[in-house]
Amino acid sequence: MFEFGAFLAGQPLLALFLTIAAGYLLGAVSVRGLSLGSGAVLFIGLAVGAFAPTLVLPAILGNLGLLLFLYGVGIAYGAQFFRGLTTAEGLKANLAALIAVGAALAVTLAAARWLPAIDLPHALGAYAGAGTSTAALQAALAVFGAAPATSYSMAYPIGVAVPILLLGVYNAVFKPTVARRGASALHAEEIAVDEFYAIGMTLADAARNLPAGVAIVAIRRGHHNLVADDAMRIERDDVLLVTGTDRDQLHDAATRFGPSRPGRMLRDRSDLDYERFFISSASVAGRPLAALVLPPALNARILHLRRGDMELPLRPDRLLEYGDRIGVMAPRASFDALRVLFGDSIRGTGEISYIGIGVGVTLGLAFGAIHWPLPLLGHLSLGFAGLLLVALLLGWRRRTGPLQWAMPLSANLVLRNFGLTLFLAVVGISSGATFAATFADNGLLYLLLGSAIVATLVAVTMLMAMLVFRLPFDSVAGIVAGATGNPAILAFANRIAPTDRPDIGYAMIFPSMTVLKIVLVQIAGLWGA
Repeated sequence: MFEFGAFLAGQPLLALFLTIAAGYLLGAVSVRGLSLGSGAVLFIGLAVGAFAPTLVLPAILGNLGLLLFLYGVGIAYGAQFFRGLTTAEGLKANLAALIAVGAALAVTLAAARWLPAIDLPHALGAYAGAGTSTAALQAALAVFGAAPATSYSMAYPIGVAVPILLLGVYNAVFKPTVARRGASALHAEEIAVDEFYAIGMTLADAARNLPAGVAIVAIRRGHHNLVADDAMRIERDDVLLVTGTDRDQLHDAATRFGPSRPGRMLRDRSDLDYERFFISSASVAGRPLAALVLPPALNARILHLRRGDMELPLRPDRLLEYGDRIGVMAPRASFDALRVLFGDSIRGTGEISYIGIGVGVTLGLAFGAIHWPLPLLGHLSLGFAGLLLVALLLGWRRRTGPLQWAMPLSANLVLRNFGLTLFLAVVGISSGATFAATFADNGLLYLLLGSAIVATLVAVTMLMAMLVFRLPFDSVAGIVAGATGNPAILAFANRIAPTDRPDIGYAMIFPSMTVLKIVLVQIAGLWGA
């Protein structure tokens, strides 16, 4: 065994990727719906570090991993973050989470002040672990060295389990009512016009009588299917093709113009057909829908837009992104030209602008390196919090002239998940040699401290959000997930509140609370120094 430890110490890259592989195997194990996910990489790293105490990995590897993670988060959630700061619900959600994160820090500082066995570095490590914030851990490591990593690793599983437990208990006891998520697939209805008032009405006027999200996309006249044009006037015996994501709304539309007559248009593909195209063209990605002009000769109309697993409303200001799938109705003869326009390359949807990443990260690191004066405390540099703030701004902008900041969702997920994995592996391996001794001395105490910190974080968030700001439970579940920060908590929130609000709440809260935790840890470190 000693020989194998020496072998690992002499093969740092092998040890690193062995840690990653074993960590994900452990993280995939689920006990009653609870799994550690990528967080298990930290624990395997601790075991490897304890087994091979002379194994040394360059610290820059961990910094690179955290950099990729935070930059990817900022680019992905920038728009939701700034939207959350400009809406009443978003401001309430951020204020509730801010108070809760501050209350959790107060518990942390009180423990460091009044419990002789806990010093400030380990208390802040437990604070970062209870909030499952790798970025806050990095801030603590920058101030105190390796000490916070051990208490972080002890508090981390508590930071995942306690929020899930508290949300589950609340849901089981109070059984809050949430609106169930409806099907998001695109549906179509064929309506034969026989209502007298509709005869002679333009399609633009007719569309104003339809529910939000329902659109007239084609009209059948004289045995031919035509793409809908706002200036067209409805004639008797026309058949309207109406689309939407809500079947009840489509049925309601049918009662306004005439009976449903399915099959006449959709079975006849001789004039018009339907096709989905991947957006992979640099001339289209990053542009709003309003700026996308389809050549009139193509006789085409956009029906819907899908990003990842979600159908997105066709708003004029909706920005198109690499990897989006756009549904278009047009004659088959126009499909080749539409493929050229949109790109329609699966390979292209996985490509990212390395110029954009290089410029964006450079700006973020430069901003994070600025030293800001703090009265009585000296100077504070935002570090990786500055990088995240710049990435959020760029993610909101999506594109600046020729520079494309946004990246395909799949590429973004790979980038930030690999970065997080790399950081956790390096931190675990670097801290493994001291972990066992620290756990034997104060392990139970750090577990209790982590429980108190995260319980305070969750309880204050829920009390403020539901009792003070009167936000619905499905939003609150997402806010709790964003304040605590772990995707496993968001996944559980989606199970007990199956609407889109948990995802929206998480996206509004997670970036701002990540920045706040980094800054608070740095200020606490300066205060305690």
